[in-house]
Amino acid sequence: MLGSLTVADVMNESVETVLPDADALDAVRRLRDLDIGSVVVVENGAVVGIVTEADVVTAVADERDLAALRVADVMSSPVHTVESDAGVVTAAERLRDERVKKLPVCDDGSLAGIVTTTDIANYVPHVQHRAPEYEPDDERVTRTERPDTAYDHDDWTFEYVGHEDAIDVGDVVRFSKPLDDEEVRNFADASGDTNRLHLDDEYAAGTRFGRRIVHGTLVVGVVSAALARLPGLIIYLSQEVSYLGPVDVGERVTAECEVVEDIGNERYRLSTAVTDGDGETVVDGEAVVLADPIPETA
Repeated sequence: MLGSLTVADVMNESVETVLPDADALDAVRRLRDLDIGSVVVVENGAVVGIVTEADVVTAVADERDLAALRVADVMSSPVHTVESDAGVVTAAERLRDERVKKLPVCDDGSLAGIVTTTDIANYVPHVQHRAPEYEPDDERVTRTERPDTAYDHDDWTFEYVGHEDAIDVGDVVRFSKPLDDEEVRNFADASGDTNRLHLDDEYAAGTRFGRRIVHGTLVVGVVSAALARLPGLIIYLSQEVSYLGPVDVGERVTAECEVVEDIGNERYRLSTAVTDGDGETVVDGEAVVLADPIPETA
C-alpha cells in the first residue's frame, strides 16, 4: 500500500552540494565525474538552488563561458522541495505538476536528501505522464444508461459525460457499486486468491488493518466496469495502478476514468481512480484502451 509510504522511504540521503559562489565549471565536472544528475546549491545551511544537466545544456546552448561563471549564474532558483514525511504520491504529484525531475528533501529548512522521478516511478509509474491540455467543447452529452451492456443491478450507478458515438479527450465515465462479502468470497474462489486477510475476521484482526479488506484487484475491477461503459467495444491494452488505501468489505466504491490523450489508431490513454465511501482515493493510475466499433448482432 502506498498510503503509508513516505519520501523518507525512497529518497537518497547522500546529496552532493555546492556553494553559490563556487566555480560553475567545478559543479559541471562533479556532475560528470560522479555520474549524477544534479548538485544542490546550499548557502548558510539553506537550499537556494539546484544545478542539473538541463541547466548546463541551457548555458552551453546560450554560448556562455562556464569557466567564467559562478554556480549562482547557472543554477535553477527558487527550488521546488518536499518534506521527508510527505507521502510518495504527494512527491509524485509535485514532480509532475512542477515539471521537474528532482526534489531536494528539506526538513525544518535543512537538506535531508533528494528524491527523483526514477526513485518514485517504481511506486507510482504514471508520475512520468502528464495529460495534455485540451479545449472542452459543447458537444458532450450525459448518459446514465448503456444499452449494450448485458445487465446491471439496482445498486450499481453509472454516468458518462462525453460524446455520443465515439471517445474523445475530456470524456469522463463513472461507475459505482458496493463490494459486499459475497462478492469478496466469490472473487477469492474465482481468482484463487484465498488470502485470509480477505476471508477470516479473526485472522484479519491481527493484521495492520485490524479487519478484513477487499482484494485490491477486485477494487480495480470497477475501473474495468467503468471503461466498459464508454462508447464502442473497449479493449484493455495496459493498466498502471497504485494502491493508496484499503477498502472495507461492504463498502461502496466509485471508479472515475477520464480520457486524457488520443494516442492514435483508436487507442486512448485515460486517468483512472477509485474512491471509497468517504470520497478518499484508494486506487490511482492510468489505462490505455482500444476502442473498436460495436459488432453488428442479429
